[in-house]
Amino acid sequence: MKVIACYSMKGGVGKTASSVNLAYWGAKSGLKTLLIDLDPQGASSFYFRVQPSKKKWAERFFNAYEDLLKHIKASDFENLDIIPAHLSFRNFDTLLASLNKRNNRLKRILKGFKGEYDLVILDCPPSISHLSEAIFIASDTILVPVIPTTLSERTFEQLLAFFKEKKYQNKKITPFFSMVQSQKTLHKSTIDSMRTRYKTFLNTSIPYSTDIEKMGEHRAPVDTFAKSKPANRAYIELWGEVSAILKGK
Repeated sequence: MKVIACYSMKGGVGKTASSVNLAYWGAKSGLKTLLIDLDPQGASSFYFRVQPSKKKWAERFFNAYEDLLKHIKASDFENLDIIPAHLSFRNFDTLLASLNKRNNRLKRILKGFKGEYDLVILDCPPSISHLSEAIFIASDTILVPVIPTTLSERTFEQLLAFFKEKKYQNKKITPFFSMVQSQKTLHKSTIDSMRTRYKTFLNTSIPYSTDIEKMGEHRAPVDTFAKSKPANRAYIELWGEVSAILKGK
């Protein structure tokens, strides 16, 4: 079983759209896939038309994987299950702060799914927190969407600095460009500059696209309503690169 985190310190960079489409393609490629929506806003859950439990249960999330089993819901797609977010997840950081060995809690719990799933994808909230650190330790690969702008570049550099400070494995960090507008000079120059400095960027770039925005309208992955469009082709290519990385781990 492999664990992918779709993570960014910055919001609005295409993290959730990537989580949803990669989970879809992972399942479509034959992997038994579980998407865990850790963001209390619950956008991934919304896209897959999955409703969270009405009861608060965040305080039991880090106890044992059996507690998570009760909240797994099937999606409309074969091989793809969802643990939907709950608004109470906003208290995860306070909860983890009170627990022993908090940074290893998520990794220990996810191990329970090893016999049931081939792939776990974590849609993560945009923050640096106790939860983030638990995610960094639990994940095999941390996919980081980066908009080719100055602010997004800065947050990526801050993430690298944080990993260095905490002595985490920065080889887990796998960045890719997101919401790219190729006609913008700034986007082109930033991509060229960052690819020169950071060799770990994936070849695939996700374009800025109204088809991705329409995921909220259709409440579905891009492939289901814009199969022939560039955005969908980009996600197919992104999954191909990510799949190759997972096979090499």
